[in-house]
Parts: sequence; C-alpha cells; structure tokens
Amino acid sequence: MSIFHSMNNTASALTSQRLRMDVISSNMANVDTTRGKYVDGVWEPYRRKSVVFQPKEGQFSTFLNQAMNTKNNQQIGNGVKVTEIQEDTETPFKMVYDPEHPDANEDGYVQYPNVDPLREMVDLISATRSYEANVTVFNANKAMLMKSLEIGK
Repeated sequence: MSIFHSMNNTASALTSQRLRMDVISSNMANVDTTRGKYVDGVWEPYRRKSVVFQPKEGQFSTFLNQAMNTKNNQQIGNGVKVTEIQEDTETPFKMVYDPEHPDANEDGYVQYPNVDPLREMVDLISATRSYEANVTVFNANKAMLMKSLEIGK
C-alpha cells in the first residue's frame, strides 16, 4: 500500500462531491427554465439532474474478501468515481396556470422544471458536509505524514 493511498482516496471523494455541488448549482440555476431541451420539434423544460457514485473498482463483497485475505502489500479500496449524471425522468414537470406566458399550452398551463429548491438545498448541504469531512480526513492524513517525517530528526 502506498503512503499516499488514503490521500488519493480522499482526493477522489473531494472531486466527486465537487461535481455533485456543481450539478446541484445547475439545477438551482435552471429552476425556472421552461425551454431546456428541444425534443421532437417541441421545447421541453429543464430536467433535474443527479450524480451517480460508484466505487472505482469492484463491489463491496470484493473488497470484503480482499480485506479478509489481505497481505500487507495489497490495496483495499481505490476511492469513488462518478459513473453518470442522470436526468430525473420519473418526477413530473410542475404545471402552473399562466395564459400570458409564451410557453403556455392551449389550456393556459406552463410546464416548469421538476426541480424542487428545498430538495436541492438539502442535497447541497449533504454534499458540502461530505466535502468538509473529506477535507478534514485529508488534513489529518497530511499531519500524520508530517509527524512521521519529524521522527527522523
């Protein structure tokens, strides 16, 4: 196991959580975007996006078996990666009655994005706390490495 292995794991988590915060920011910025994508000749509202995480290699059972049969030179875990940014196709668009809006249908209703600002703020707080926790882990690891360098003095 490399001396920097845990720093690499933490760095992958920091990168992933930063991307998650960027996607949440995009969702919040497009909360009122009625023309997000042009589909089959019709404008469709912006769809909420979310980030999907996955371990960099293997599944939990693989790592558990490795840990149970480990030797000192094997690496356990390799961090996290973002596998995709997916659109929320299950949550319906919000329908708002506004017959004066240029995107109103024949009944006077406008389709707004399926973005819930409250849900986005909860996700943003979760991503921020995870990011902060990983920064703390990174700094603790750095401090331990610095102390180990001082042992030789």
